Amino acid sequence: MNRFILVICAVFLVGFTTLAQDTSVTGKVLDTYSSEPIPGVEVSLMGSNFNAQTDSNGVYTISGQNLPVGEQILLFSKSGYLTQRVPITVPDSGISEMATLLLAVDLAEVESQIGVISLSDDQLDDDDGTSYNVSGLLQASKDVFLNAASYDFSATFFRPRGYDSEDGKVLINGLEMNKLYDGRPQWSNWGGLNDVQRNQMFSMGITPNEYTFGDLAGTTNIIMRASQYRKGGRISYAAGNRSYRGRIMGSYSSGLLANGWAYSVLVSRRFADEGYNEGTLYDANSFFASVERKLNEKHSLNLTAFYTPNRRGKSSANTQEVYDLKGTRYNSYWGEQDGEIRNSRIKEVEEPVVMLNHYWDITENVELNTNVGYQFGKIGNSRLGYDNAPNPDPSYYQKLPSYFMADPNGPNYEGAYRAYSSFVNDGQINWQDIYETNVFYGGTSRYYLYEDRNDDNQIMANSILNARLTDRIALTAAVNYKNLNSHSYANMLDLLGGNGYLDVDTFNQGDAAQNDLNNPNRVVGTGDTFKYNYEFDATEYGGFVQSQFSYSAVDFYIAAKAGKMSYQRNGLYRSGLFANDNESFGKSEKLDFTTYGAKTGATYKITGKHALEINGAYFTDAPSLRNSFSNSRQSNAVVKGLTEEKSMNIDGSYIYRTPFIKARVTGYYTLLQDASEISFFYADGISVQGRSATTAFVQEVLTNVDKRNVGGEFGIEAQVTPTIKLKGAAAIGQNTYDNNPNLYISSDFGGDVYQGTNDRITSVDYGKSYLKGYKVAGGPQQAYQIGFEYRDPAFWWFGATVNYFNNAYLDVSPLARTKNFYMDSDGIPFNDYDEDTSRRLLKQEKFDDYMLVNLVGGKSWRIKGYYVGLFASVSNIFDKEYKTGGFEQGRNANYRTLSKDASLDTRVFGPKYWYGYGANYYLNVYVRF
Repeated sequence: MNRFILVICAVFLVGFTTLAQDTSVTGKVLDTYSSEPIPGVEVSLMGSNFNAQTDSNGVYTISGQNLPVGEQILLFSKSGYLTQRVPITVPDSGISEMATLLLAVDLAEVESQIGVISLSDDQLDDDDGTSYNVSGLLQASKDVFLNAASYDFSATFFRPRGYDSEDGKVLINGLEMNKLYDGRPQWSNWGGLNDVQRNQMFSMGITPNEYTFGDLAGTTNIIMRASQYRKGGRISYAAGNRSYRGRIMGSYSSGLLANGWAYSVLVSRRFADEGYNEGTLYDANSFFASVERKLNEKHSLNLTAFYTPNRRGKSSANTQEVYDLKGTRYNSYWGEQDGEIRNSRIKEVEEPVVMLNHYWDITENVELNTNVGYQFGKIGNSRLGYDNAPNPDPSYYQKLPSYFMADPNGPNYEGAYRAYSSFVNDGQINWQDIYETNVFYGGTSRYYLYEDRNDDNQIMANSILNARLTDRIALTAAVNYKNLNSHSYANMLDLLGGNGYLDVDTFNQGDAAQNDLNNPNRVVGTGDTFKYNYEFDATEYGGFVQSQFSYSAVDFYIAAKAGKMSYQRNGLYRSGLFANDNESFGKSEKLDFTTYGAKTGATYKITGKHALEINGAYFTDAPSLRNSFSNSRQSNAVVKGLTEEKSMNIDGSYIYRTPFIKARVTGYYTLLQDASEISFFYADGISVQGRSATTAFVQEVLTNVDKRNVGGEFGIEAQVTPTIKLKGAAAIGQNTYDNNPNLYISSDFGGDVYQGTNDRITSVDYGKSYLKGYKVAGGPQQAYQIGFEYRDPAFWWFGATVNYFNNAYLDVSPLARTKNFYMDSDGIPFNDYDEDTSRRLLKQEKFDDYMLVNLVGGKSWRIKGYYVGLFASVSNIFDKEYKTGGFEQGRNANYRTLSKDASLDTRVFGPKYWYGYGANYYLNVYVRF
């Protein structure tokens, strides 16, 4: 590393001695329709290694001591625009000012991105999933591999380099939108705003970015600035059979008017009584407005606001027994009520965002962008609650044939047949029975519908300085601040025919049963808060600085960041299980984290066609709020051994570019250390200090988690004729646990384990969870694509891809990999324990390989100043069934219970899976004026 820094400094010093001898080519790029500047356009001198990128004003400068002179060709390219080649004459010395270039929109590429944006909104933020994709980050990229990853691969929950969405940054107008709670962007906060999301700037991986330090999976900044939209309007209608069935959208932008004002508005609606999976309603509206005032030549103010209220029905993960009986579209969360579908699991998001942006051109080469934003509103996730009543889930294990076939007294064939008939012929929630049960018990609700609710208020602000110090040196510096108050509670939605609900924990007695000792035995009505009630306060502030250097043969950058993060929980209920001072009621200890990091990289331009690129980074991040408190709904307890999470990464690429062929091959190595993870589930067979809890709802806490991601990427496209393009992509990765993390569980444990306030057990440490070498679940770790695209001069186009996926794995249970697996309740290993059998039971399941074929195409017409277009895609045309993810159930936590279950013909507690979409389509028709 020291040698590398010395080399950078030497090149930096040499650069200053040659500045006066440079020849320069400079110019400006504007949008054909709006005449507004286009930032982020790649400008290169063909046949050489000289290139540049347009800034926020659309200006580019290519310079160098050995700049080729005479007749040359400039190449202009940007995702969403048609590539242009312009002949120029480069002088022997001095500056050559080019005429302003008008770059036209590539309608085919822009329309194809709609599917990616919709996917990000509709699927990737589902909190019931095991994989959080990053494809929404990638749609602004023109890279061949990333285009494949963002569209064709993303439907399978493929994760480039194994990264989750919290490993990437999503910005809107320079403000980071990732949630402090879990680090992930909430895509549905800006869902349905497709027409105003197309102006994006993407930085791949840890490469330089003009707005933020970035993260492993890259950074996307969505520019929603009124003056940056081309003048005109657009009306479209889309239909499909994925998450929603229909979408109507209308937008209009004024462009920058003569009086210095600009505005843009959008309204859309997306809807479905039922999506691809059974019972999954979709009800979403979207509103957007942006107004900009250019105060003078140096100052401009932009106000942007968007509001996208949406409700979506969730679908269940199921065991293979359930899928075999009901098909891969089956969803246990719904049932019919009065002839209408009613889903018990609804995710509702209403979080408006307002932001004010100030743009100041201090000098021709220095810009200061200051942004302030405010986000507020609610997220609710509904579910059925039940006390002293049977589980209403129609796929509950005691209602399936396998349960009766596993009867300890021998197979109960009659019970199995009755369960089979009932489930196959119905198998949905019986809402009528739920209402009748509540009436039968005198109106006291045994069943009730409630939501896990989060009400957030967040202020965010930053100031970003971009300065071009010389033709070769650019400086970026920024400071940022974010403050969050998040209120979490259970909110009663519907008493389901009852007239009240007693807010106590029926698994405990006396004071321990009280959810709030400050208000005991409270009867809850619709709209009341109950079960749990607390606040999170979080504050983040920091900054980063970045320098970029550009020379004739090498470009390089150096960047560093530093910041502080603080968290605190404020309990609003005094739990009967945690009744002592500050255990649950009042403020927790304040958690403070210091973060820092550095990154560097260089591109060595061997020739105009060949280049080598290398990037390296080391940085720390605070753990998310979600993973900082072990049992936040009931207590102030902090995760044991909590510390900052570390990330180390290095990647190297070989890049080949000609007018006809583009290719990139990349190798990468990432090490993630000291992470914490919390899971919630019911577990059977837990050994607790010499006693055994038959069943307990536990919080499983993993600490000191290390993961290693290593692999390679390859992408190539060849323009074999003016109309035909061939393309291919491949990803070969291995994402594994790199150590054996620590595991403990937190719970009240109930039953025979809980024995009064003087002998209560609320957490149990199981030491190491032997996960090293296991694969990290989350989509296939290998993906391959070949495809072609035909673009006819008559403005129609067609493409097809064949995609092959393998090395996808089931998410394993960490608790089953601890000493709890082989230890009896007396602390001695099971006398019937067999290592070979254990090894077979704990082997990680690998999903079957699969192949998906996708088709895409479109056509556009120009009719008397109007542009009419059609875009269509058909994915998985052969209706292939495949698993996108799944997890081992944690109920079988020891050798005896798991071996008994695994010996059955059909497992009672087998893994639960998600299946991907079968054959599906998306069709969009639009008129632009």
